[in-house]
Amino acid sequence: MVNWLIREIERKDNQSVASLIRAVFDEMEIPKVGTAYEDPCLDFMFEEYSKPKSAYFVVESDGEIVGCAGIAPLENGDAKICELQKMYFLPKTRGLGIGAKMMEKCLEQGRLFGFEKCYIETMPFMHAAQKLYKKSGFEYLDAPLGCTGHNSCPVWMLKVL
Repeated sequence: MVNWLIREIERKDNQSVASLIRAVFDEMEIPKVGTAYEDPCLDFMFEEYSKPKSAYFVVESDGEIVGCAGIAPLENGDAKICELQKMYFLPKTRGLGIGAKMMEKCLEQGRLFGFEKCYIETMPFMHAAQKLYKKSGFEYLDAPLGCTGHNSCPVWMLKVL
């Protein structure tokens, strides 16, 4: 995949982003209960990430949304901690370095918002994602932070920004 760009989400992207996230959940057999799949904002990502200190980005290739990720304050957590949220990519985008670029974009936005740390939750079998998180400076935690409602995600990580 040669022609791709990372840009901020637009209202017209809502359906494509929701479909992409649901497709990745199905592909990877990620539990749908207690995860981002259940989030009421999944069909309204533009509106959700229009809130203060929140941003959501998409990877677009030839008019198609092929990846996405966002940054927002950690729900019910320390005001100095943001959360990397809903980072998903279609199979054709994986292994090309696009995830690392998206991670950089989100973490830089977190710094610009004034956050000091970034938190993420993931699944134990998502080894490629964890490898990217570790390479980006995230470290494992023994317990979750905040209260995201994603009780089916038992891997927690944190990075100092």
